[in-house]
Amino acid sequence: MHVNGGAGGRSGHVPSFVVPNAKDNLSVLSQVQHRAVSELLRVAPVADDLARRFQEAGFSLALVGGSVRDALLGRLGNDLDFTTDARPEDILKVVRPWADSVWEVGIAFGTVGAQKDGYQIEVTTYRSEAYDRTSRKPEVSYGDSIEQDLVRRDFTVNAMAVALPEKEFIDPHGGLGDLTERVLRTPGTPEESFSDDPLRMMRAARFAAQLDFEVAPEVVTAMKEMSERIEIVSAERVRDELNKLILSAHPRKGLSLLVDTGLADRILPELPALRLESDEHHRHKDVYEHTLIVLEQAMALEESGPDLTLRLAALLHDIGKPRTRRFEKDGRVSFHHHEVVGAKMTKKRMTALKYSNELVKDVSRLVELHLRFHGYGTGEWTDSAVRRYVRDAGPLLDRLHKLTRSDCTTRNKRKAAALSRAYDGLEDRIAQLQEQEELDAIRPDLDGNDIMQILGVGPGPVIGRAYKHMLELRLENGPMERDAAVTALKEWWAEEEQG
Repeated sequence: MHVNGGAGGRSGHVPSFVVPNAKDNLSVLSQVQHRAVSELLRVAPVADDLARRFQEAGFSLALVGGSVRDALLGRLGNDLDFTTDARPEDILKVVRPWADSVWEVGIAFGTVGAQKDGYQIEVTTYRSEAYDRTSRKPEVSYGDSIEQDLVRRDFTVNAMAVALPEKEFIDPHGGLGDLTERVLRTPGTPEESFSDDPLRMMRAARFAAQLDFEVAPEVVTAMKEMSERIEIVSAERVRDELNKLILSAHPRKGLSLLVDTGLADRILPELPALRLESDEHHRHKDVYEHTLIVLEQAMALEESGPDLTLRLAALLHDIGKPRTRRFEKDGRVSFHHHEVVGAKMTKKRMTALKYSNELVKDVSRLVELHLRFHGYGTGEWTDSAVRRYVRDAGPLLDRLHKLTRSDCTTRNKRKAAALSRAYDGLEDRIAQLQEQEELDAIRPDLDGNDIMQILGVGPGPVIGRAYKHMLELRLENGPMERDAAVTALKEWWAEEEQG
């Protein structure tokens, strides 16, 4: 692979790198290029084959953007992004006979998707201006050169390409240097870039979180000055970027950037609102910092990869505190019922961000239940209370365990150990009862059909009330023999008739 334009891009010289432990700049360049060559050799059979087909049809093809960035970082996966001077209808003519499958979902934006030998491939026509500055939806204009295409990309580390099949490295904006320095800059001015597509401000936070990169000072300044521009972007696009940030390896980094630049005030105002002021008379934990620690502690408990439901619940679990804060006479600060208020706020915010009904319901429920354990205290929970805890958590029980454990951020090691032991005790109690009673499927000892037959009553509200009564007995007393359950139902029915 040879370099066109140099990683410094503007001068054509080999760039200087600021990299710890590097013996010299050339060795760093060679290491980065070696990683890229290794990655590109791995995908070459598919990439080169596709490139030759475009060449034969009279078009150019280049690996571009995130694929080149990830190749240079040594983490290129099976998702490959290409750019070409071919228009979408021409892309289809080249790709359709070659690919295992083709989809046209993004064709209105110049993108054709395909699958080939296990690789997910997207081929996009060169673009120029990409956004109507007054519209919520991207607008596409096709370009005629790869230089036009690269200058309109979001960050220099995503504005590199490798022309195929000759493997010519194209880097007009110094992306390789920025990648090596682990910094996010824009190809043009950040103001122009964010005017074209304000979502790029959120992408800066997302890439900082995903790649653990720093954002250049001029980019941060533009984010602060232009934060209100995010309001023209659709809720769905904002939500998708937020999800990627939250599911990243370093979400604290991205969330802090959103808060510090004022973007969070526009898209997730409940988060910066957690920065509650405290004074010498009224001391309480820094709720904002506590929330970020809870998120990181919840991540550490994940067993099967990033869990969006758990991470959102950790991020939002205390958002009801600002509205419920009260200064008590003894100098303490209380947040009574903040979990109930927070659940309602969670539902409202997630609905506004167009999350699915199921995810809204699950995250809101976790926020509502996150304090329930603290009623367990020193271990006085009855079997009935344990059953209700399991019943109320339902399929969210495992996540509730993780959220509750994560919510302990005290620096007092003795207190933290005591809380951990208490929760261990609760989990042991749950396990014992589950073994005895099949807690996961708690139902009354009599079902609706049984109740109608025993009472001689048809379907209607009374059957619902009877079912609820029998469920309460099941939760309170555990399983009953059928004869005892029938007797209890008839006793309830006699009282109902008298009433």
